[in-house]
Amino acid sequence: MYFLIIRRHNYRDKMSSSSSRIVGSISYAGRLFRESFTFGHKELAHWFPSHMARGMKKMQSMLRKIDCVIEVHDSRIPFTGRNPMFKGALGVKPHLLVLNKMDLMDSTKRKDIRNRLSDEGIQNVIFTNCNKQESKTIRDVVKHVVGLINESERYQRTGAEDYNLMVCGIPNVGKSSVINAMRRMHLRKGKATRVGGVPGVTRGVISNIQVSNQPRIYLVDTPGIMTPFIPQIEGGMKLALCGTLQDHHIGHDIIADYLLYWLNKHSQFEYVEIFGMEQPSDDIMYVLTFLAKRLGKTQYIKALDGTREKRPNYDAAASYKLKMFRDGKLGKVVLDTELCENKAESD
Repeated sequence: MYFLIIRRHNYRDKMSSSSSRIVGSISYAGRLFRESFTFGHKELAHWFPSHMARGMKKMQSMLRKIDCVIEVHDSRIPFTGRNPMFKGALGVKPHLLVLNKMDLMDSTKRKDIRNRLSDEGIQNVIFTNCNKQESKTIRDVVKHVVGLINESERYQRTGAEDYNLMVCGIPNVGKSSVINAMRRMHLRKGKATRVGGVPGVTRGVISNIQVSNQPRIYLVDTPGIMTPFIPQIEGGMKLALCGTLQDHHIGHDIIADYLLYWLNKHSQFEYVEIFGMEQPSDDIMYVLTFLAKRLGKTQYIKALDGTREKRPNYDAAASYKLKMFRDGKLGKVVLDTELCENKAESD
């Protein structure tokens, strides 16, 4: 169902031998870590569910009544997965890029991110954190959009005293959280849209959500719309790691293995102390087995002779590891760090 589907034959058997997964390596205290992630047998599939197609058509039909488009994206992947359809279909209106979840990102990369986006023609960028009750970053959203609208031609909306905004983005980047935070900040009101930790909570266009009285601002909330096809597997893995895809469509263990590879490659070894390990490891099966035993996560597997064997629950361990990362417990990251570094080096 999702656009990225990775199928592996005997994946866990392959993972059990870490040496078979080391393509190029770097050392840390005498240990070797992968420099490349081997995806093995893989397939890419298109993913553009009907509710996304309907949502995009509805968004285009409403543009005449819209003054500004707010695109929300995950600040940990500022360049990966942004839907080019937003620029093509909605680019006639003033555009503000909101990079959300800044509390989970490596803040030292912000300048490099801005510079690269500027080179791509994206000048209006705000980093936001919706978890704070009184976040200045959320207050800045209204300030920026009002400025953009007042500096642009409003066409059919000329003379209107209120402002109409459209919020768009790929699934699970925090669109609804941004809307609810704006309402909380400016109206002192509660949630107007549902918020969930999995993609696909908002499945239809929701109109006339008021977020401010002075000035009077209304929003249109839209469903998360993923690009129909992503050519690079690693980009898809970054999206999966940030939770923009449902884990079970790819595999908890595969995503957890990519996370392990990324953390080791970038020398972010906080997981060693947090998980109570003696040293870093590049063997995902060792890490999952260790976690399963530490958490007491086990399951019974029926053998060919009919007996039941107690084994570690690898899926439960992988899910725990992914949750720890997504909650920011394994360190603050920018998964697109190489893209930021490439820009900095070229300067």
